[in-house]
Amino acid sequence: MATTSEPTLLTLHALRLKGFIDSAEVAEIASVDQSVVDGELAKFVESGHVVYRDGRVSGWSLTPEGRVYGEQLLAGELDDAGVRDEVADGYQRFLGCNQDFLSICTDWQVRTVDGEQQLNDHDDPDYDASVIAALGAIDEQVQPIVAHLAAQLDRFGSYGDRFTDRLTRVNNGETDWFTKPMIDSYHTVWFELHENLLATLGIERAKEGH
Repeated sequence: MATTSEPTLLTLHALRLKGFIDSAEVAEIASVDQSVVDGELAKFVESGHVVYRDGRVSGWSLTPEGRVYGEQLLAGELDDAGVRDEVADGYQRFLGCNQDFLSICTDWQVRTVDGEQQLNDHDDPDYDASVIAALGAIDEQVQPIVAHLAAQLDRFGSYGDRFTDRLTRVNNGETDWFTKPMIDSYHTVWFELHENLLATLGIERAKEGH
């Protein structure tokens, strides 16, 4: 049975994944009741692990101390659950298709015409259809990986459905859900999963692969 993470970890981890968000978004991402999240955030303010910034855009973010504490909680969860090797295996499998996915995203945004690269104006439906088909193929590869991860830690459980939803939207012509950065697009969810794995395993993105 998959391990269910504690609200304390989930609250901090939501901030790690999203960077700067309001408490309602923390509760949604963490899948924790709003009142519980508010209590956790109040506790973390006192301990110096989070800060709230008010202004034109308001929200919560981790302090450096909060990031370190969150990483300690993640490491402890892995070891207590005894799933470090299984999650590391899922991460390696994810890396195996990560570069292909990034190449597909580049193909969606840029085309080579007469030997020169140019922005994809999406005026060639056959070309776009081929790239969307490639996205469908990579989805078939990543779905077993996220299912494997979700079988270890329950907090990975949403990724399969989120990928399926975004792919369905893209196939239905809502192509913003492919790579648009300001929404929870397929690319955004993929990037979040990557960050989730790095944080969970204590790997610095800049040192990945070294």
